[in-house]
Amino acid sequence: MKKEFNVPHTLVLLLGMMLVAYIATWLVPQGFFDTVTLENGREAVVAGTYSLSTTQVHLSPLDFLVAIPRALAAAQDVIFFVFIVGGVLAIARATGAIDALIGSLLKGFGHKPYMLIFMVIFVFALASGAIGTAGEYIPFVLILVGLCKAMRLDAMTAVGMVVTGYGIGYGVSAFSPFTVMVAQKVAGVPLYSGIELRLAIFLPFVLIGFHHVWKYAKMVQADPSRSYVKDVACPLGDNELHDYPALNIRHKLILLGLVVTVGAAVWGISTKGWYLYELGALFILWGIFTAVVGKLSPDTASNKFIEGVQDLATTAILIGVARGIALIMEDGQILHTLVYGMSEPLSYLGAELAAVGMFAMQTLLNLFIPSGSGQAYVTMPLMAPVGDLIGVNRQIAVLAYQFGDGFSNMIIPTNAVLMGIIGMAGVPYHAWFKFCFPLILKLMFAASIVLVLAVVFDYGADVQPVLNSLN
Repeated sequence: MKKEFNVPHTLVLLLGMMLVAYIATWLVPQGFFDTVTLENGREAVVAGTYSLSTTQVHLSPLDFLVAIPRALAAAQDVIFFVFIVGGVLAIARATGAIDALIGSLLKGFGHKPYMLIFMVIFVFALASGAIGTAGEYIPFVLILVGLCKAMRLDAMTAVGMVVTGYGIGYGVSAFSPFTVMVAQKVAGVPLYSGIELRLAIFLPFVLIGFHHVWKYAKMVQADPSRSYVKDVACPLGDNELHDYPALNIRHKLILLGLVVTVGAAVWGISTKGWYLYELGALFILWGIFTAVVGKLSPDTASNKFIEGVQDLATTAILIGVARGIALIMEDGQILHTLVYGMSEPLSYLGAELAAVGMFAMQTLLNLFIPSGSGQAYVTMPLMAPVGDLIGVNRQIAVLAYQFGDGFSNMIIPTNAVLMGIIGMAGVPYHAWFKFCFPLILKLMFAASIVLVLAVVFDYGADVQPVLNSLN
């Protein structure tokens, strides 16, 4: 009798990828590009300066093991933000505010799940594309999971809404300060130039994402046994209830506090440079406010907070271990070699194929450089001059970069925000991969068509390049 194949635990998959990265450090030639320090203090590589390293680094098995706690430390900002959000949401649940919100939303969307799915994807994509929001969506995951379960959907649908909006928003962003603006500056392209095309493709790509999530949601509604997470326990317990509490004044004040908290976070990110530490502080403040308004005793609020944190211990470990893959490649000095090896063949392709090749390269490199701005500083100084030689202007090179960075954020396990989102919802990575991979293929096909047409119609050719700070 054939033994049934069991998909390994997500932790096993991540450790396996770390092991592959470790073995690669012994097989791939080690080398570096020269770097320069820009005005903002960030380092960027210099095109044409790649050379093999004179001092070879050989990581020992102990280095591999040490990389795991180092990776946990490197991802501490995301890990502790997830802990804080999980604990505070547990306090909010204890007041009945979350269940009351789910019941209220059910009245409006219970018979129109397609409208809920479209609105969440559209709004999250709009926010990510405009101001680069990502980790800020983590607090909404459990609320959407509970809502979807009550609508006879599943946790995968909830995660699909959040991550699809987040990834597409970054991928087709018109003016994200963390990706598009950085890449345009490094490539020597005027800031905000070429915005017309990026605005024009926003809605079509959002519709591609909506269709994928809605098609899956309809399948689960029709036959729950076809859910990719049918055997996974819901983090909120049994939400298929009909007796949700009514929204009272206390619930409304607590939810208003959440809106104010998120609004303050958006303001702080866009004007003060805040990120996860400051966001964590804001949610702690909301947690205290929630406990007071909800009339929870200090002991009850503390116990609920700890319970919420405990439920996310697995998620925290996965977020940290995922960071270890890139860490090992950096320690093994092979990251620049991979960038060099991928960029060189582009010069032998025609302009149309080279533009798609740039997109594919950026997609692969995002696995090793999950930071959007970090990837721009490493790859754009190489892509811009290569494009000049083969007829792919710098505006198109920037477009290929943002497609590759944005869409792949939805599936790469080294993306700490993604691992936090699926972990909050209790969705295993292998199940998420099964759901998301077909969507990635659809988005890549559409993006490739856009890039080919951009080359054919010479998108961005009328833009006068500005002085490149790397020259």
